[in-house]
Amino acid sequence: MDPSLNVLGGQLEPCSTAPLTGFFRNGCCDTGPQDRGMHTVCALMTAEFLALSKYLGNDLSTPRPEYGFAGLRPGDRWCLCASRFLQAHEEGAAPKVRLGATHRRTLDIVPLEVLKAHAEV
Repeated sequence: MDPSLNVLGGQLEPCSTAPLTGFFRNGCCDTGPQDRGMHTVCALMTAEFLALSKYLGNDLSTPRPEYGFAGLRPGDRWCLCASRFLQAHEEGAAPKVRLGATHRRTLDIVPLEVLKAHAEV
């Protein structure tokens, strides 16, 4: 796992334990060599983003009990792939971001200004 620092340079904060998120299912948007999708953006789900994600082929709202996945709803926090977040931003459907819980590796793909523009207040 890469060092757990956030995009602001501080200690990476938890994103969500209900639902349990993160590539490593530890509640944090940690990443490492195994995480090819770079699930590093802690985002607050919206109906608009969930619809876009489903349209793009990644249905996050439908429960998949065989994988222990209850499906996401608006208001849930989830570690998104940095590239999907950037795509949602470009489509005008980016969710809000918790900067303190967004891993610094996100900056390899998403500029800090973009993340700050979508930061939770």
